[in-house]
Amino acid sequence: MPLKKIIVFLPLLLSLCVSGQQNRWVPSDTHAIKWTIDNRLPHTDHIELSGQQISAVISYGVNTDSSFFLRRDMVWPLLRTIPNNTHASLIRSFNLDPVTLLFVNKKLLLHEKVYEVVLDGKITVKSTFDGKIDLARTLYPSTTLPTFCEKYELKNIGQKMVTLEIPEVKVMNTTDPDAGVDGSYRIVTGSVNHGVFQLKPGETARFYLYFTALKEGQDIIVADVENELVKRNTLISEFSDNLVLETPDLILNTAFSFAKIRAAESIFQTRGGPMHGPGGLSYYAAIWANDQAEYINPFFPYLGYKYGIESALNAYRHFARFMNDAYNPIPSSIIAEGTDIWNGAGDRGDAAMIAYGASRFALSQGDPVIAEELWPLIAWCLEYNRRHLNARGVVTSNSDELEGRFPSGEANLCTSSLYYDALISAVYLGKSMGKEPEIVQAY
Repeated sequence: MPLKKIIVFLPLLLSLCVSGQQNRWVPSDTHAIKWTIDNRLPHTDHIELSGQQISAVISYGVNTDSSFFLRRDMVWPLLRTIPNNTHASLIRSFNLDPVTLLFVNKKLLLHEKVYEVVLDGKITVKSTFDGKIDLARTLYPSTTLPTFCEKYELKNIGQKMVTLEIPEVKVMNTTDPDAGVDGSYRIVTGSVNHGVFQLKPGETARFYLYFTALKEGQDIIVADVENELVKRNTLISEFSDNLVLETPDLILNTAFSFAKIRAAESIFQTRGGPMHGPGGLSYYAAIWANDQAEYINPFFPYLGYKYGIESALNAYRHFARFMNDAYNPIPSSIIAEGTDIWNGAGDRGDAAMIAYGASRFALSQGDPVIAEELWPLIAWCLEYNRRHLNARGVVTSNSDELEGRFPSGEANLCTSSLYYDALISAVYLGKSMGKEPEIVQAY
């Protein structure tokens, strides 16, 4: 079962650091932040949102005239491009604003004034038009489909009935067949619920926009955008309600809540199983000995997130494929949905990262079956490090996790510290598994 709460009493350091500043964003509760638009314009920002088959970096903001700015950089990690390397996900950008296509009483809907933006695992933008129409945009990815969803709600806040014309949007792009691992891909932008609406004062009309991509021969799935919103909210609630950090500082609590969302949502259902990816328009459908094996995997048991735990096990199983009797290095990264590797930085201390992460994960998960499965990988990685100790007892490696961004020498503190912790964790794990003589004698 996941932990429900962590209660920590810390000094209000973070609040003191920002108390003299006028912040754009303020927590509206521990799971959301709100930007109430003032005169500090223009201003733009961006955030990444992910589902099992799509990720989107949404650049948004408010222009000098208070109108809304939006650009969507969409990533489909399962649609691989050529060359099929670490960065070979299909990526396209979209700046379509369907609001600019709307007519109210036979005139374009103009003079938008954005007054509020909320982030809570989704993006909600609230605007008004000449005090007659209120608009709420809600943007979010599907949890399981290769689809990004947008919900638009228009409310008549005037005193008279208005006639609203919502056009149908249907655009399809076909990619170069020579640029895709599976040939051409189809990218579809579509709308739902177009037509003419008569809105009495206080009434609301809704329409939806979606972006999806698929392989040739696959049928287009028009997502139920409302149902996808329910599924997204359910997932965010699962993250928010478990492993709750409670300190006297609301900003710190909120930052932790947002970190949980980003850490847990970015898992992609590849042909090589679920793979957690850092994202950033670059790193998808692949795993790394640091990002996944060392950093995120030991976290998932504390969150109690089953899909995250499944992705962690999948990562360790992929790395275990590369154990060998000669004790040659395990690859730093397994890429392209598990079909290839990247080892461009040489041995970064990857075996120390994996031994540390797998030991911590097995201890935290507390499942004897999983511990038995991971034990050979842990033992192999520990032995690899032992064989690479220099005369002073420090682990040698080509670099460390920073891959040469800073000098690390032939033996470094980062790799050695991970090995040291892995030894301690492995002893605890070995004792819990009844392997105490073996682990104590060996290490």
